Amino acid sequence: MKRILLPAGGAVLATGLLAAGLAGTAQAQSDVSSDVLNSEAKAVETVEFWSASNYLALKQAVAFNPDSLEVSKIQSGGGYSSDTKPGEAKPIGEEKKVVAKTQNVNFPKTIGKVFFVAKDGKPYWCSGTSIQSQYRNLVATAGHCVYDIAGNDEVVSNWVFVPGYYQGKAPWGIYAGKQAFTHYDFDVYEDFDRDYAFVTVYNGIGGSAYTSKKVSWEEYKAYNGPKEVKEVEVTKDEYTKGKLDPKTTEYYEVDPGSAAEPTGPDYPGAVVERDEVKKAKYDAAPVGKGNGYKFGEPITEVVTEAEYKAYSGPGTKAKDAAGNHTITHYYVQQWYKPGKVERYIRLDPFIVGHVLKDAGRLGDNVGGQGVAWNQKGGTAVRTFGYPFGPHPDGNKPFTGVTPKWCYGKTQEKVLKIPARRVEEHQSFRCAVTAGYDGGPWLTRYSNGKRLGYVTGVTSLIVDTDNNKRYDTITSALFDGETASIYKAAAAVWSGKLIK
Repeated sequence: MKRILLPAGGAVLATGLLAAGLAGTAQAQSDVSSDVLNSEAKAVETVEFWSASNYLALKQAVAFNPDSLEVSKIQSGGGYSSDTKPGEAKPIGEEKKVVAKTQNVNFPKTIGKVFFVAKDGKPYWCSGTSIQSQYRNLVATAGHCVYDIAGNDEVVSNWVFVPGYYQGKAPWGIYAGKQAFTHYDFDVYEDFDRDYAFVTVYNGIGGSAYTSKKVSWEEYKAYNGPKEVKEVEVTKDEYTKGKLDPKTTEYYEVDPGSAAEPTGPDYPGAVVERDEVKKAKYDAAPVGKGNGYKFGEPITEVVTEAEYKAYSGPGTKAKDAAGNHTITHYYVQQWYKPGKVERYIRLDPFIVGHVLKDAGRLGDNVGGQGVAWNQKGGTAVRTFGYPFGPHPDGNKPFTGVTPKWCYGKTQEKVLKIPARRVEEHQSFRCAVTAGYDGGPWLTRYSNGKRLGYVTGVTSLIVDTDNNKRYDTITSALFDGETASIYKAAAAVWSGKLIK
């Protein structure tokens, strides 16, 4: 394989993530480059970003398909020569077993979608798979599904892996990426001959539907996330006590019933009710005890999408950045004479969020494929992934909802694609589209055990005969340098996020 080196005696402007580590030296660099994807504190926020509003962001993501990856001028090269002896790491659970050969096709539990937010701020996905590692916490995918080639200076944000993803569901939890291990040449020079990445992930996080937690009004006002107010019927004694408490008086109300007679706040024993009004009228209302004056703070409640669409009252509707549907209500006061009261109501403030729990290690939950390197060309492989994007002619045959597969032999000759600095890619006939990027190429795949050996990951999806339909996928060759990067990643611990 080729090796990009810094020119001797020359100045270089390094734009990659490791620019600070170059230190002006020109000697051979380590093949291994590693970058932090999520700190432990940020990882929880990342999972909450994707899981909010019943996993809305996962559903809104689209297949990653940057224009720069649509390449042409493909050439065939010579056969591949390995740089070291062939090697492998066995799949999880098969360390001391012999893999049986079967012909029926079953999808592996290890595959899933890699989700991330690119430099343009939009959510995308690629494909990926769980693989063997010391701590059962490693994902294999494409380098361009980790490193922002458009930004040229950073990893993507909010990176997670969701094994078994199906229609917005995360059956085995969401696994936030901790550290990405890539080849130095891809990190710094975007060399697609090294378009692969091994990502350590924290323990998965599973979450229930949104749940409410009662808080003080001070906490309610300070909280910037989803929140709501619930009405609780109370006794007259509790209502009276609350009315006398200056900290809670404005948050108590009474439903006087239809026979109640309006009056002013100074009438002996007068009780106050709230009337919902439009925001403009509320904003114009003064603060105090008179009729038409503000009745407490506006109340925002989280509602379902159906409730959101059906609401036609005076309150304001909104959809926040996390995809939550909310309705905000505005109230003014109306005082009534006592004696006709039917119910006494207390308003309780709640903040809304997920109940998150530790889902365990990735490899314990779904297993992990083996990894092999320096395998000869012409080898039978099964590839997996989630295609979704259109062909160049606009045809869009895939939904991206379920994974797809291809089976056959890799080409004996390597492909050369100058547009992406590709001098040696293995290739395989497979008519898929964007979203399949990062998916595994598995040799010796046992459909009974759903395990095999990853010898590549989908890098480029190309049209070799210029008929405006993708027909071939390519992968960087897994060689001895790949093995060193994989082994470095496979020995790194990540740990839990939910203690």
